[in-house]
Amino acid sequence: MPEGPEIRRAADEVEAALIQYPLIEVSFAFESLKDYEPFFQGVRILKVDTKGKAMLIRFNNGYTIYSHNQLYGKWYVRKAYHYPKTNRQLRLALHNEKKSALLYSASEIEVLQNEEVPLHPFISRIGPDLLSEEVTLDELHTRFEGRRFYRRKWSSLLLDQSFLAGIGNYLRSEILFVAGIHPDLRPVDCTTQQLQKVAKAIVKVVRQSYETGGITNDLKLVNQLKEKGQRKSTYRHWVFNREGQPCRIDGTEIIKTVATSRRLYYCPMCQKNKREVE
Repeated sequence: MPEGPEIRRAADEVEAALIQYPLIEVSFAFESLKDYEPFFQGVRILKVDTKGKAMLIRFNNGYTIYSHNQLYGKWYVRKAYHYPKTNRQLRLALHNEKKSALLYSASEIEVLQNEEVPLHPFISRIGPDLLSEEVTLDELHTRFEGRRFYRRKWSSLLLDQSFLAGIGNYLRSEILFVAGIHPDLRPVDCTTQQLQKVAKAIVKVVRQSYETGGITNDLKLVNQLKEKGQRKSTYRHWVFNREGQPCRIDGTEIIKTVATSRRLYYCPMCQKNKREVE
């Protein structure tokens, strides 16, 4: 399932393709949305926002198209009216004279008036988005200590979209490794120094994943592994999907476990289950 960085990159691509020219046509696969199609002829896209794993395409006619990729949704950007060869089902198509942005397989698409967007059930309950909003380290630290969150294990908390938007399974494992935090610890178990490490790790890992197309490993090490001919799947992450392989820091075997019904990876030496001494 794509996470926040992947959706933000898709949003950038859709925005770059469509923002320069007015739309010729917008078509929806869902019958309930067909009546909206004339609303978008000749309009312009103002910007494409993201909120976690949701995309918000904002138009100059006062409307926004909301979409959520869920597990299988995928955006394609092509020359105008050039469709990819795929077995996926086309759900939404936006065309201008130069480009088409095509959303396949997504099950959640809605047309909203701009004032309705903050009230949308998903948007209204989701937490800050680090790739679309300014969120400081101090604000993250304060959030960690909030009553709703500070007694929950990091392993479940980081997947809660009401806590922070856009963090999914691979980012969870990578953030905890970079911060040196055991998955079973809770914010309340952590020292101030540990909480600061988590805040910095969240910002660093999410931003780097967005900028590099999903690479969360140390970039110097990535270049070294590339030079040795290793594939992206091998050098991409610190710990995620590396069960039984040596930790890149100290050689300890990476452990795979299950938390909130999803796989999680960690190094038992780099991420000890204890509170640091301040």
